[in-house]
Amino acid sequence: MPAVRFPAVPVVHADALLADLTTLRLGGPARRLVEVATEDELVDAVRSVDAAGEPLLVLAGGSNVVVADEGFDGTVVRVATRGVTVEPAGRDGAVLVTVAAGEPWDDVVARAVTEGWSGIEALSGIPGSAGATPIQNVGAYGQEVADTIVRLRAWDRRRGEVRTVPAAECGFGYRTSAFKGDDRHVVLDVTFELPATATGSPVRYAELARRLGVELGEVAPAAAVREAVLELRRAKGMVLDPDDHDTWSAGSFFTNPIVEPSRVPPGAPAWPQPDGRVKVSAAWLIDHAGFGRGYPGPGGRVSLSTKHALALTNRGGATTADLLALARTVRDGVRDRFGIELVNEPTLVGCSL
Repeated sequence: MPAVRFPAVPVVHADALLADLTTLRLGGPARRLVEVATEDELVDAVRSVDAAGEPLLVLAGGSNVVVADEGFDGTVVRVATRGVTVEPAGRDGAVLVTVAAGEPWDDVVARAVTEGWSGIEALSGIPGSAGATPIQNVGAYGQEVADTIVRLRAWDRRRGEVRTVPAAECGFGYRTSAFKGDDRHVVLDVTFELPATATGSPVRYAELARRLGVELGEVAPAAAVREAVLELRRAKGMVLDPDDHDTWSAGSFFTNPIVEPSRVPPGAPAWPQPDGRVKVSAAWLIDHAGFGRGYPGPGGRVSLSTKHALALTNRGGATTADLLALARTVRDGVRDRFGIELVNEPTLVGCSL
């Protein structure tokens, strides 16, 4: 196979350990790691890898990925692009905020709250990059990015061109989109339409409403919503802290399953869906199948978080094989107890459940 050449793209080094680039701190080496700081570098790097017929993995924050212990036998392009532009939306005093794919997501939320823009304040504390948010339609505490995304720009690897994709064509659903599970498009930037008001969106999550002291559907200052969400997430080990092994995770490992109403176990928290089905709390299913917080995996090197049963964590010295063994145990236990199959939320690279 011919050598891959990256014009004007800095090669960081060969055999880079991907554990150093993921929030789980797991994963073997990449044959080649390239870090890109501009959109042109990103497109050039992806185009060069494709031209050489090499495997490609695009990585940014590494917060929603599980990489095999064997690593990745190809090129990893790490997205470190930066930039935020703001323009009037042309109606109701809203603004259009276009964010480069590599911008840290929580920095974007923090700026929105500081600037007096609302609509994403409940998405505070979520690790990862802005460009990753539309891929799985990131959401928490009653908000999701599909509520505010108006378009994104992406490099179409099949057509060899930059495409602008309006929100209506993104196929957004619960923790999914037209881009999830399909590596055809590499997100370059994302444009959000945010109301220019310091009052947050109506609160749609009961736990958050209680923390804020408001009723569901009422509003609160966006800054207060952000602080309340950060407090809730910290209590669950969902805000990154290098000294807290409960945060050595990929966040929620399983999505909340959506099932027919007749399949909801008695007492399980559940939320009706537009299609008549019901979304069930995966955390409740895990806990009531016998896997409480802190439930250990192989050798105690991995465990469920001691703060939140939905997160699988690296306690130090773990392997990806350890993590997957625990995930299978939990998944199979929930299926055996309730007849409901849990599905992993993070992307699995070179491995499977």
